[in-house]
Amino acid sequence: MAASSRVLVYGGKGALGSVCVKYFKEKSWWVGSIDLVPNEEADANVVVQPCESWQEQTDAVLKGVDDSLRGEKVDAILCVAGGWAGGHAGTKDFIKNSDLMWKQSVWTSSIAAKLASQHLKDGGVLTLPGAQPALGGTAGMIGYGMAKAAVHQLTKSLGQPNGGLPEGAAAIAILPVTLDTPMNRKWMKDADFSTWTSLEFVAELFYNWTQGKDRPASGTLLKLNTSDGITKCTPAN
Repeated sequence: MAASSRVLVYGGKGALGSVCVKYFKEKSWWVGSIDLVPNEEADANVVVQPCESWQEQTDAVLKGVDDSLRGEKVDAILCVAGGWAGGHAGTKDFIKNSDLMWKQSVWTSSIAAKLASQHLKDGGVLTLPGAQPALGGTAGMIGYGMAKAAVHQLTKSLGQPNGGLPEGAAAIAILPVTLDTPMNRKWMKDADFSTWTSLEFVAELFYNWTQGKDRPASGTLLKLNTSDGITKCTPAN
């Protein structure tokens, strides 16, 4: 693959983001990372300041990406930023955790969508981080569920003809159950890891979509279900 292929990874220093950066670098792509800290493997880094407002953060990211791309368009924007916090309406930190979830998932996904409207090539790919549990109620983690449901709605809206994406571009949300990250293994040591979706599988899935292989329609919420180490992809909508 020629070095002229370019990808932005939003959340490029996280568990999944780092795997995506490494995967696309190995394919000889130019890779830009957007995160709270730099990814040393990336060709360019935009460092986000978490204390800023939503608009301030957007403006800073847009300027950083403008400076990094220097007029070039990208083939894909992979938003894999996010986090997790639990709690129901009666939990002490319910609002605090909900606010955090909104910032980690909805802010990042919305800014990624704005980036896509300006920097994605015609026919490019925008991926967003949904979650399968948020298709229904999430009483034990309401803030998380609300934020992920908002990402699902954003994805479906972007998939409509007047959603603001470039011609022929696709917005697709992945909806895993559990990703096989080091942090998840740390906190769920007794879980059945064969039902967790590997980060390498997701990175390869994204790459295949950039090549036009098995790419879902724009606006698709794609469930990732893993059993015995094998992951199957099924549209939820």
